[in-house]
Amino acid sequence: MIESLIGFAAVLLLVLLRMPIAFAMAIVGMAGMTYETNFRAAISLVSRLIIDTSQDYGLSVVPLFILMGLFVNKGGISRELYQVSNAFLGHFRGGLAMATIAACGGFAAICGSSLATAATMSKVVMPEMRKLGYSDELSSASIAAGGTLGILIPPSVILVIYGLLTETSIGKLFIAGIIPGILGILFYLVAVQISVYRNPAAGPAGRRFSLSEKLQALRGVWSVLLLFFLVIGGLYGALDFWPIYLTFSPTEAAGMGAMGAFLIALFRGSLSVRETITVLKETATTTAQLFSVLIGAWIFSNFVNYAGLPEGLKDMITSADLSPWLVMTVIILIYVALGCVFESLSMLLLTVPIFFPIVIGLGFDPVWFGIIVVVVTEISLITPPVGLNVFILKSVVGDISVGTIFRGVTPFWMMDIVRLLILVLFPWLVLFLPSQMQ
Repeated sequence: MIESLIGFAAVLLLVLLRMPIAFAMAIVGMAGMTYETNFRAAISLVSRLIIDTSQDYGLSVVPLFILMGLFVNKGGISRELYQVSNAFLGHFRGGLAMATIAACGGFAAICGSSLATAATMSKVVMPEMRKLGYSDELSSASIAAGGTLGILIPPSVILVIYGLLTETSIGKLFIAGIIPGILGILFYLVAVQISVYRNPAAGPAGRRFSLSEKLQALRGVWSVLLLFFLVIGGLYGALDFWPIYLTFSPTEAAGMGAMGAFLIALFRGSLSVRETITVLKETATTTAQLFSVLIGAWIFSNFVNYAGLPEGLKDMITSADLSPWLVMTVIILIYVALGCVFESLSMLLLTVPIFFPIVIGLGFDPVWFGIIVVVVTEISLITPPVGLNVFILKSVVGDISVGTIFRGVTPFWMMDIVRLLILVLFPWLVLFLPSQMQ
């Protein structure tokens, strides 16, 4: 167990020294396994993990969802989502910021990536909000916070990776994310109202749309509804009727989603041969980066398990006779603290192999724990000093300071804390929909 703690500290040190997390975990894991066994056994383990990862059929869901999200980007769907949200919410004070949150929620339902959601929506809505006189704090904060919904509302790449790491049903994880995702949207709308209450000039009301204009705007989101129904409906058997009889596995749902997004982008005339090649290249690059981190995490995880850290911690908790909820509170606080210095995927891969056996041993549901981890990860995307969504937004917008964005997102991550407490105190909000599945 001591060797595991030293290895964990070594990974943290290497990451703080700016070594990529994939190499930090792989190097420490390799060194630890060499110490625990011998060099030949460690090399054999690493080579087997690399081969198994590259040949794992279950992991094919990752590049397919990435491909789907990139095709959605090219299809121009983000602007239509914003237009329909603006038609219904824009006349309220802070309405454009609220429309941004709603549009991010819709885009998340067909994208699966927080970074892609934030980057895409910033290009669409930031000029509109500035034109109407919105403050940079509220404008940027609504985009950065809304972007975090991409990793919770299904389909979610982070939930896929959690499911693969823990052998938890990806289908149940997806449907479990729906209610927390809706709560996230509602609480972010409250955060917008708190911001404009404190500073009414930050979010002036826009014009009120007529009923005919609202109906016209709704016609533009058919592709979003179609794609979401194709992926999520097929995954949960909504297409299992005469004469179709289709029920998808997660990998098949991802493949259908990627195909559907490609056809929608093609139908809209927004795809050329060059852009299609660019999308495929970006998918390959992103997938390679994710897989390298996964391989590094599994090498480190094998070392941690071999050295007995999860079992050692579990024995300590059992002998100390601590309340399961006290242990869970400590784990959540550790996640919140790590979120201040780690980006989301790295934090997930580094900690889940350690905490998951403890959580399951204490009797908590793996689906519930997965959603809690993702909600905490959402908080980490907008909290200093890392706040990856904040830096993505800064790189896209350019003429806005990181400090301005961080000041603006404060009410949003405070509402995230409230949502986290609700989901911890009322687990049925997470588990109700999965319990209805066969």
